[in-house]
This record gives sequence, C-alpha cells and structure tokens, in this order.
Amino acid sequence: MWPKYWHVIILTMKVSELGEFGLINLLAEMAYSTQDNQKTSGQQLIIGIGDDTAAWRNDNSIQLATIDSLIQDIHFSFDINSWEELGWKSMAANISDIAAMGGIPKYALVSLAMPVHTSVKDITDFYKGMINLAKQFSVALIGGDTNSSPIIAISITIFGSSGQNQSILTRSAARPGDKIAVTGKLGGAAAGERMLRQKLQFNLEASNCLKKAFLHPSPRVNEGRILAKNGIKSAIDISDGLIQDLGHICKASQVSAKINIDSIPILPAVKASFSNIALELALSGGEDYELLFTGNNQSISRIKKLTPLPITIIGEITDDKTGEITLADKNGKPFNLTKTGWDHFTAN
Repeated sequence: MWPKYWHVIILTMKVSELGEFGLINLLAEMAYSTQDNQKTSGQQLIIGIGDDTAAWRNDNSIQLATIDSLIQDIHFSFDINSWEELGWKSMAANISDIAAMGGIPKYALVSLAMPVHTSVKDITDFYKGMINLAKQFSVALIGGDTNSSPIIAISITIFGSSGQNQSILTRSAARPGDKIAVTGKLGGAAAGERMLRQKLQFNLEASNCLKKAFLHPSPRVNEGRILAKNGIKSAIDISDGLIQDLGHICKASQVSAKINIDSIPILPAVKASFSNIALELALSGGEDYELLFTGNNQSISRIKKLTPLPITIIGEITDDKTGEITLADKNGKPFNLTKTGWDHFTAN
C-alpha cells in the first residue's frame, strides 16, 4: 500500500525516480479500484496486475493473457536485428510469459506501428519470424492493429489457458524452505547482445551459440507444463535478469532468498568468451527466457527426470527481510552485484 498522502508525494515525481516497478505498483492500485467482486468479472479474476500474465476462471480452466511491447532503439536495433529475427523474438517474449504460468499459449493479437516508408518485404519478414515460432506452439495469429509512427513499435497480446482442471504457477507461492531452481543455462542472451553491439569476434561455434541465444530464444512452454503438473507452485521467466526476477518472486511471496553463486548454470560459450564477467551476465543480463522456480527437493528431482533440459538448484527461499536476496559462494563468502537487472525507467 502507498502512504496516506501518496497522491501528493508520488504525483510530483518523475517516472525515472519512481522506477518501472514502482510505477507498476501504483497503477495496479488504481486498477484494483475498477474490480467489482460483486460482478462476474471480479468473481472470476484470479490475478490482475503483478504477475507474468493476468488470470481468470472460465468453466473448467484458467484463462491467461499477457501483453508486451518492443520499441525501436530501446528494445531492439536494426544494426543487430533482422526483421525476421525481430518477429521471432517479439513472439518469444510473450509466449514465455504464458510458459512462466505453466500455461498453453493459444492466440495472438499483434499491433504494429511503423514509418510510412517501411518496406512491405520488411513487414512480411517480420510476420514470417513470428509465424515460424507461433507454429511450434500451435499459436494462431488472429488479428491486431497497424498504425503509422516515426519509429517501429510492436505490441503483442497472447491468450492462453491452464488446461482443464489444472492449477497455474504464480510469483506469490514461494515458501521458506523451498529450493530455488532454473531451467537451462544462463547469460547467453546478454553475452550475444554485447557481442553483436560491440562487433566482437569469437570462434564460429561460440558466435553462433551466443547469437542464437539473443536473437532466437526458446520459450520453455513444455517445461512450464511439467512444473505445473509436478508440485511446483511458484515460477517466473527470466526476462529482466535472474536476480531482478527472483526479487519479484520474493516480494510477491513476502520471502527472501539465498543464492549460491557457484551453482549458477552459465552457458559454456559465455564462460569461454566473457570469462571475467560471465557470472554477472548470468545473474543480471536478462532475456534468457529460462524458467526460475521454487519447490521441494522431491518435486525438483521428479522434474529432472521428465525433461531433457538441465534443471539446476541454485539456492533456497528464506524467511528473512522480505525481498532481500543474499549472494555468496559455496564457502559463504558474500558476493556483491552492482546491477540486478533491467528497469525501463531508471539507469541500467
């Protein structure tokens, strides 16, 4: 809750002072006032603002919806992105939010604003990229909007569901004693972006690996489904950075966390190409779109047997100060991280 005189204090601030997540919290409070628990929409709502997707009950399943925007020269640059790669990644970022809830992505709406001189081929390439990924998960593009704009601005809305009589994963279900785990290997996207922006040269295998991690991420839909069916209650996708996203879980669940930095699964190409900053890239780089989740040892052991993707325990949920995340090596030596992840409205 905001302080009693929030309207005086907060409204005099700039969004850069409030920060992305402070702004989200403020708008969530305002949006909450529109929800009438006496009406069907209010009674069926499970999650509004504050998780990877909104969620509401509908017959025997839970419906999911998410929206994400990408703005030219903020989220992407044509110096390092082709139109087709941009289409793929735009779709991946949204499907990943459904995966983080343990859901099934189904339908997509696409809003695209562009300069009037944009080539038709560029737009069709963009759609090819989206469609190539959408087909992998049987997602249907069902509509959207187009507008003229000085720059490219993309917004994609994905609708999905939990599956019949199945629960969903949320940020608010972590409990003290839970182990913290991640799918896959981390740091590849941040390393790939740095490689492309700085025009760094590595061996062909490493370069291709890092480029794929950044431009062609793979949403973990199947893994999210496995988590939801095998005792996991809390999860998030790693989009803003592992520590930033773990912070979202801790705050939503009113818990804290301890991370063993020696357990962080770093992509080998990142270690080989960025050995001096590999750990920082894995902890705060973001856009890996792996799943970060919490659960007991028994559930995690079972999940390891059900997916070929590596599953790594990296820490534990604790009951110290809410939102606090402690980083240390296996010997207990503290590790200080200067940057925790991405925030749209503050210096990054």
